[in-house]
Amino acid sequence: MLAGLALIVAIGAQNAWVLRQGIRREHVAIVVAVCALADALLITVGTLGIGTLVERFPGVLVALRWGGAAYLIWFAVQSFRSAFSDQSLNQADAPAATKSAGRVLATTLALTFLNPHVYLDTVVMLGNLANQQGDLQWMFSAGAATGSVVWFSVLGIGARALARPLNRPGTWKVIDVGVGVVMLLIAAKMVFMG
Repeated sequence: MLAGLALIVAIGAQNAWVLRQGIRREHVAIVVAVCALADALLITVGTLGIGTLVERFPGVLVALRWGGAAYLIWFAVQSFRSAFSDQSLNQADAPAATKSAGRVLATTLALTFLNPHVYLDTVVMLGNLANQQGDLQWMFSAGAATGSVVWFSVLGIGARALARPLNRPGTWKVIDVGVGVVMLLIAAKMVFMG
């Protein structure tokens, strides 16, 4: 569980999205469930030994890196547009139900599966660590997946609990700019550092 938490707690695109959706109180259960289930699936895939395939075909990760970076830049632009438009001012009045569940689901899936780091962290690193545990590999995998469930639940529910005190137009501008900056930094890291 600690190994899983150590890899997913760092602020990244997925965590910033969960935090934003929690504060907006917008389909939080869907976002948390998708993120936790995706991690559990990818950790399982890694434990089954698929991580070696990912290591053998680095072209897949390169394609994901460029696609993910492009998506993150687009997402950052949308966050900046929101911050400097009337949308940020209106979020304080009506923060919930502005996006359909399908749109939130699509964004969550994109932020999860277009990020090559999710594959490195879950499939390769946690999968390899699990396979070093001998007969306890599946217990290790279950612990790592539990770490994801705990983290995303705490992040989403905690942000939801903070929604009321943070529900001011000025705060939304800061949140949107912050999310945009995080997305650009992660995109730059993906492009320049691989």
